[in-house]
Amino acid sequence: MGNVVRELREAAGLSQAELALRSGVAQPNIAAYETGRRRASASMLQRLRAAAQPLPHDALANHRHELADLASRYGLSNVRVFGSAARGTDRPGSDLDVLVTRSPGVGLLTIAAFAAAASELLGVGVDVVTDGGLRPDHEILTTAIAV
Repeated sequence: MGNVVRELREAAGLSQAELALRSGVAQPNIAAYETGRRRASASMLQRLRAAAQPLPHDALANHRHELADLASRYGLSNVRVFGSAARGTDRPGSDLDVLVTRSPGVGLLTIAAFAAAASELLGVGVDVVTDGGLRPDHEILTTAIAV
């Protein structure tokens, strides 16, 4: 069991302290799980797995250009982020909110396919909003940050 906790932490590139901060589990408990002194319950493992997931802003930073290229292949442009990742308040389990401009003829199924492909690329959930129907003063438009 300890190997599972250590492997998920190391795969995420996190120290015990970082995993503790993200998960809300005390670092000595994480150390105890890793050494086998304590046994993590199924719900604790789920909690630690969720905390070890990449933060959306980190995933974006690592794949910014790939995301823009992917959007272009789906007929989408002007890729921006908004929400918690743009504000720097995203947490483990947060999704990445993406705002795009769609080319004429790009429909809902294409946007959904892009969202799925972007989620696969980034390793985090991606929600996509198009800017076509938003008022110029809409909060999404006023807070969105270019990718």
